Amino acid sequence: MPDYRLASGFAPLWQPHARVLILGTLPSVKSLQTQQYYGHPRNAFWPMMAALLNFDAKLPYAERCRAMTQAGIAVWDVLAAAERPGSLDADIKRDTVTANPLAEWVAVLPDLQCIAFNGQAAAKLFKRHVSVPSSSPLATLPTHVMPSTSPAYAAMKPDEKRAQWATLLRYLKCEE
Repeated sequence: MPDYRLASGFAPLWQPHARVLILGTLPSVKSLQTQQYYGHPRNAFWPMMAALLNFDAKLPYAERCRAMTQAGIAVWDVLAAAERPGSLDADIKRDTVTANPLAEWVAVLPDLQCIAFNGQAAAKLFKRHVSVPSSSPLATLPTHVMPSTSPAYAAMKPDEKRAQWATLLRYLKCEE
């Protein structure tokens, strides 16, 4: 029988002017150990953000977070908590899921232009577990399912992933 352990997520990374919200699923075991979003050394998230936003991926965590949020990107997870053995999203025990209050939180992000899911699993969990009132800004924002940055998703070459993630940059440009 699998050893299910409760995984609890982090607070969101954000600034009020965020234009893009990236939603993951739930922190991995390594992320929980390091207390950092995308803390597994083989996860491509930070190298991807560094390449797209032109900062050094080897900066200390707090500086990487600051560079990303100052560029207009917010990060959170669909789930606040769930039981899961290990780090694979496919192993999340469905009847233990608690979703983050995304509809309420998005209401304090007046400049938000889109939601990007870090992989198919995040998009599926969002559809299954997040209640979105029709009056919520979350109900009308464009959504994009991006290729997962997880080391478990190796079906796409890094350059192809980067090209798809780069499509989000258009939302960071302020129209004048």
